[in-house]
Amino acid sequence: MNSMPMLALNHVSYICKSVPKSVKFYEQVLGFTLIQRPSSFQFEGAWLFNHGIGIHLLGKEDAQSNKGKINPKDNHISFQCTDMDIIIQRLNDMNVEYVTATVKEGGATVDQLFFHDPDGNMIEICNCQNIPIIPLSSCPLNKLSNLPTFHQKTMPNSFYGMHFASSFIFLLES
Repeated sequence: MNSMPMLALNHVSYICKSVPKSVKFYEQVLGFTLIQRPSSFQFEGAWLFNHGIGIHLLGKEDAQSNKGKINPKDNHISFQCTDMDIIIQRLNDMNVEYVTATVKEGGATVDQLFFHDPDGNMIEICNCQNIPIIPLSSCPLNKLSNLPTFHQKTMPNSFYGMHFASSFIFLLES
């Protein structure tokens, strides 16, 4: 397979009912910074950036909230962090409901926090760097039987020095 000329994940885009409310959330809870967006756009929205990724908010007054029970198995974006206690304190200070989970693998422990933004989009904060990145090609075959074979190639390092997506292999068994 030829390598693709991709560099990194650039941004995620969310439809939101109130752009100002969502901007405040991403600034205060996750430390994002409001940045300039193209003035040629003819719709309400905002761009934020931090942690090597952008969040693009698209205003839609009749947007339906996805908010329901917090379920770690729902679609979500995940941010790695080095101090979970700071995030927990910030969520508590802002009265943001969250659930926690712990994953143990080979003597390593990963702590996870899951919560919703104002429009119900789920966010995870974790210290996933605690679990080593192991290419699927080095895993026992019986654990790989349900995975596509194209993964059986060593993953290249990303911009951040490791292939973070492969760190979520441990979730497949839960």
